This record gives sequence, structure tokens and C-alpha cells, in this order.
Amino acid sequence: MKITAFDRILLLITALLAAYQVAVGIDGLGYVPITAYTIGFGVLLVACLLLVILGFEVLDSRIVVIISTIIPLSLSLGLVWEHLAAFRSAYLYFAIFGFLAVLFTRSIRLAGRLPVIVLAVVHGVAGLTIFLLPIVLAAQGIARPAYALVGFGGALIGIVGLMLSFFRIGRPILPQDTILRILPVLLTCTTAAFVLGFLFG
Repeated sequence: MKITAFDRILLLITALLAAYQVAVGIDGLGYVPITAYTIGFGVLLVACLLLVILGFEVLDSRIVVIISTIIPLSLSLGLVWEHLAAFRSAYLYFAIFGFLAVLFTRSIRLAGRLPVIVLAVVHGVAGLTIFLLPIVLAAQGIARPAYALVGFGGALIGIVGLMLSFFRIGRPILPQDTILRILPVLLTCTTAAFVLGFLFG
């Protein structure tokens, strides 16, 4: 399926939102959260620009699974480090070893379901963290209500990550045309939710 001009516009908007978040939206935080958010939104920015320039053909690259893992892991690490001090070290280890596990299982051919299980666990934990933590903080009054938008963005980024990962390993969750049709819209909505949640939350 060829990328359309409308898809490119949406992806360019997403890239601009990610660039804004890297440049402006994460000021005043600690070193680790700033680094984690910068990596997450920076990778999202580069991914969107590659899609704009090269089209959906770039999704055939093996690096897609790695990219779709870096984004939720980085963002969830930033959230945990910022709000759950008692779990900082544990989640940092999970993020590092989870990424290495995905990298290892994607770099060599392994029989069985281990690669899929590793991918699902890493994306599941990271996605649930981004989804639940901001919503809980907003519900408890620790953060402003708008911070729940970060959780909404987390739900969307989890869906995007799983769709891209299973699409790349040949076990798509939805038909390929459907994934490619909704991908730019999901990425734009996801990034807008993150930016608004961090800005007003």
C-alpha cells in the first residue's frame, strides 16, 4: 500500500509534536526522566520522518521491532523514575534487559514462541505502565486531570507498538492494509495526547 499525501501530512505533524516535546515539553525534570523522554520522543520523531521520506516500505526493515520497543520502554521509564521512586532501579533493569531480550530474540532465528512471548511481555508491561500510572496519579489528585491524557497516549502507543511488532514478524494483529491505513492517525493522536498531557497535567 502506497503512502498518501494525507498520511505524510499527519506524520509530519506527529514529527513536529515530538520535536516540540523534546525541545520544550520536558524542561525542569531530573536527568534520567529527561534522557528517557528525549530518547522516546526522539526515536518517534526519526521514525515519522523516515515514514514521510521513504513511505510504508520502511516498515519492512528489521529495525522496526527494535524502534517500536524503544519508544514505550523509554517513556515508561521516565514516568516510573519521575513518580515511583521506590521502583526506579527495578524498572531500569527491566527496561534494559527487556530491550536486550527483544534485540536478542529478533537478531537470531529462534524456534517456538519465545520471541513472541518476550515481545508481548515487554510491550505489555511498558504499555500498561504508561497507560495506568498517569491515570492513577490524576485520579488521586497527585497530578492535574489533564495528565490522564498521557495514559490515553500510552494506550495508543501500546497498540501501535504491538501492531508494528507483530506486523514485522509476520503475525499481524489486523490485515496489513488496515494497519497501514490507521497507523498515521494513531501516531498523531498518540503524540498529541502525550504533548497535551505533559503540558497541562
